[in-house]
Amino acid sequence: MNITRRRTIVRTAALAGALSLALAACSSSDDSGAEAPSSEDAAADIQAALDEGGEITVWAWEPTLTQVVEDFEAEYPNVTVNLANVGTSQDQYTSLQNALAAGDGVPDVAQIEYYAIPQFAIGESLADLTPYGAADLDGTFTPGPWSTVKQGDAIYGLPMDSGPMAMFYNAEIFDGLGIDVPTTWDEYYEAAKAIHEADPNVYITSDNGDAGQTLSMTWQAGGRPYTVDGTDVSIDFSDEGTTKYATQWQKMIDEGLLSDIGGWSDEWFQGLGNGTLATLVTGAWMPANLESGAPDGEGKWRVAPMPQWEDGESVTSENGGSSIAVMEASENKELAYAFIDYANVGDGIQTRIDGGAFPATTAELNSDEFLNKEFPYFGGQKVNEVLSQSAADVAEGWQFLPYQVYANSVFKDTAGQAYINSSTSLADGLQSWQDTSVKYGNDQGFSVDQ
Repeated sequence: MNITRRRTIVRTAALAGALSLALAACSSSDDSGAEAPSSEDAAADIQAALDEGGEITVWAWEPTLTQVVEDFEAEYPNVTVNLANVGTSQDQYTSLQNALAAGDGVPDVAQIEYYAIPQFAIGESLADLTPYGAADLDGTFTPGPWSTVKQGDAIYGLPMDSGPMAMFYNAEIFDGLGIDVPTTWDEYYEAAKAIHEADPNVYITSDNGDAGQTLSMTWQAGGRPYTVDGTDVSIDFSDEGTTKYATQWQKMIDEGLLSDIGGWSDEWFQGLGNGTLATLVTGAWMPANLESGAPDGEGKWRVAPMPQWEDGESVTSENGGSSIAVMEASENKELAYAFIDYANVGDGIQTRIDGGAFPATTAELNSDEFLNKEFPYFGGQKVNEVLSQSAADVAEGWQFLPYQVYANSVFKDTAGQAYINSSTSLADGLQSWQDTSVKYGNDQGFSVDQ
């Protein structure tokens, strides 16, 4: 058996078991575990916990947290923070689900991407942070991340960063060919044809099928395929916005205008550096990755607003980004909350910005220091002006599935087939993804229709 495929099967089995446990938890009346403090006593309890000290464990892969932990421990010398990278994204989620199922080894704090929050929240694995003062943070963060961590009246994490989308482009390619930087998706399509016609080795971008990218593009196009109300779920990838995106992207696939290089591979970074990939429409966290992964592109790249579906619009979506959440199993919730508050609301914000992170806090996004920063890699451009505006333009109303982690894990076997099999259209692939997601949800005890 192919090793990659085997890992996918093992991960999927783990996630399936986790969802069964999650729904069991939803229907259980067992409210064992430490009772959260009242909002009136929260600040005093947190300060008392910091004074007394203790030890917490944090699972996260975000590199700037290393310095944040050092600074936090220096400010609160009685507190020890054990920072562990147990894997990125789904690898960590599998380890976390295994620990939850075993009832042992669960960290106090975990980095949880926005799309994965509903899956952990519905199983009551995440602590509601409202009693610790999180409700007072309304307005502190940009709407996209805040709406994701806030589920009903509960708050299941504090936004750590965000990924409002923009178009990163190689200005040397566009200037050399005399092609205007596209502002609409129709112009983007025309630019793709012109670039590839001028040099068959150059593509406007690469895409071999990615769940997160597909959902982000659908989101911006006005698609709202997921409707979630507790355990009642509806999935429809035939709505107008999703169809708009799928139809436009199908032309790109059919005409061979997309490179099939896998994202985040060595070849992908080489393409970004050597000029064979002309654009990258992705989240605002990308600049530091370009600087480190494609150093040969320094001075060539610029950032522009995400292309629009209609002239005159200014609508974006999110791609990626994470929260830091306190696990319900933690026996040190006050200390855990103190740490995530420090990292995402307090002094840790600037530490992370200095390390290359893109913040989710409105104050930093709108500060003169942030907006006026010049990026040598991007020819001295004030990149954050574009990215900050994108954060303000994120379309509202998006929802993720309460089992999005699982759904994303089967994207390649369903919608992803449209990229490798000419007899499968993207619309057909999305229908297959929908059918698989509906069946899985119903099998796990959700009430899913389409």
